[in-house]
Amino acid sequence: MNKKSNNWQPDTWQQKTCLQMPKYNNKEQLDEILNFLQNMPPLVFAGESRTLKEHLANAGAGNAFILQGGDCAESFAEFHPKNIRDTFRLILQMAVILTFAARMPVIKIGRMAGQFAKPRSDDNESKNGICLPSYRGDIINSLEFDKDARKPDPNRILQAYNQATSTLNLLRSFSRGGYADLHRVKQWILDFAADSPEGEKYLDIAKRIEHALAFLTAVGVDMSSSNIVKETDFFTSHEALLLPYEQALTRTDSTTGDWYDVSAHFLWIGDRTRQVDGAHVEFLRGIKNPIGIKCGPTISKDELLKLLDILNPENDAGRITLITRFGAGNVEKHLPKLVEAVNKEDRIVTWISDPMHGNTVKSSSGYKTRKFTDIMQELKEFFQIMRASGGIPAGIHLEMTGQNVTECTGGADKITDKDLSLRYHTHCDPRLNARQSIELAFQVAEAIKK
Repeated sequence: MNKKSNNWQPDTWQQKTCLQMPKYNNKEQLDEILNFLQNMPPLVFAGESRTLKEHLANAGAGNAFILQGGDCAESFAEFHPKNIRDTFRLILQMAVILTFAARMPVIKIGRMAGQFAKPRSDDNESKNGICLPSYRGDIINSLEFDKDARKPDPNRILQAYNQATSTLNLLRSFSRGGYADLHRVKQWILDFAADSPEGEKYLDIAKRIEHALAFLTAVGVDMSSSNIVKETDFFTSHEALLLPYEQALTRTDSTTGDWYDVSAHFLWIGDRTRQVDGAHVEFLRGIKNPIGIKCGPTISKDELLKLLDILNPENDAGRITLITRFGAGNVEKHLPKLVEAVNKEDRIVTWISDPMHGNTVKSSSGYKTRKFTDIMQELKEFFQIMRASGGIPAGIHLEMTGQNVTECTGGADKITDKDLSLRYHTHCDPRLNARQSIELAFQVAEAIKK
């Protein structure tokens, strides 16, 4: 029997005001696809989400560190096993660096297998005097600036589900089938990042791991049968934005009778959709997945406490992850009062930093970009101010890719505004490339040590 939570059902969000929602012209086709999706297999399992919740609780208590990263918005055009593999192994590399620094487990969460929808600041976009609906992610419409392409298409929902299924199948194979074996640690480095100072530093860590494994084998430990060495836990996440899709993939767990959104292990609510009386908060309050709340400059401590009342009334550890995104130079202005309010009310939360979304600028060449120095500044401010305010800096949330893109300026490659046009492939926001991500991981490792 389905458990109810304060009269909650997967469709009660429809009674609330819902922002950032596309308007479908063909309602019958949309309903047909959603009904079909309701009978399709889950993408993840409730037990996996419960395991992640336990891990997040450990991170919130300072006993683990969270690395969450992946594409700004997954696209249909760039869907390829090589791209999935490269982002996965980049996360493995970064996790190794952070594990060495923190001397604690690193929880690996991908913005993968579901990050298809994006909120927009404007409903419409204008070019050369032509006004069309904004691009809202491949699950909704097309990036192509064309009248028909920009119409919300229900068929894209099914394509997104199929791509997410394939992505998860590959990720499970990588994480459980031997690719994540620590004996392969040298092979994770991407070719274009190998011949660099960061690559050399990473290979030094890899050698130390190899020596440690060889020592354990020499003293009689059977490393060939150890799953700790051969496998890794890898979880998926995305913003719970397109609620019809999320509702169609919400199921009752046969073990507990609770509702879980089986589209991902971890779902977050965005800075534009966290209204306490809105549809997105209503939907998320009823599912048992661990959830995140994006906290930007506009959130007040009273609003945050109200959200915690609604989304975590039992004050469960690991249930809520607060993802801060203030922008470089603004962390001290906003973060301390939130930490103080949460601590004063004895709320159990896990704090992580998103240094990407508060640092987006338009370059002189016309591209949307982010400066590596701004990203690192916000991360350093997060670590310093969290500790000074009595909080635990438990992780980072990044938009990044294993591809050799030129979308964010700066870093060891010294990418400039003029370089952005060389390999600017994102469908939405700019991402760190592998070399920038590895460089960031080493700098974060130093912040952890301090």
